[in-house]
Amino acid sequence: MPHLQLDEFAARFRDAMAAVCTPVAVITAMDGERPHGTTVSAFSSLSMSPPSVLVSLDRGSDLLALALESRTFGMNVLGREQSILAAQFARKGKDKFQDVLWSVDHTVPRIADVPHWIAAEVMETVEIADHTVVFGRVVAVQSEAIPPLTYHSRGFGTHAAI
Repeated sequence: MPHLQLDEFAARFRDAMAAVCTPVAVITAMDGERPHGTTVSAFSSLSMSPPSVLVSLDRGSDLLALALESRTFGMNVLGREQSILAAQFARKGKDKFQDVLWSVDHTVPRIADVPHWIAAEVMETVEIADHTVVFGRVVAVQSEAIPPLTYHSRGFGTHAAI
């Protein structure tokens, strides 16, 4: 294969990753009395013993700094009807929680009516490229059988069993 220019290679990589269907979550942490959150698709369960999860956050992320400072974060996994929430928390700005029902649960912001919610304590972090992978021990969880919100080909949708 001929040598690709860096920006062309990055575009091909971005297009390839856009073709991968991923679940969508809003990761949350507290900034004093103010909630903070950001939409992610790079998260996963990690282990059952102890129950643990991981999330990848940009090194420059305000949310990453808050999670590392407080040593806790929330994982609000969105359902198929919550694409507006996903878009709201994906944008820049400090008013992402405007008109969003939420409460503090296990010291982290919990968004009302999400089908899957996890509170986690930071166990460890690993810096890779321009992101930090945060490993968290699950301290609380609530889950309902609601189809997930997914991100695929730069758009929101849901999973349908075949």
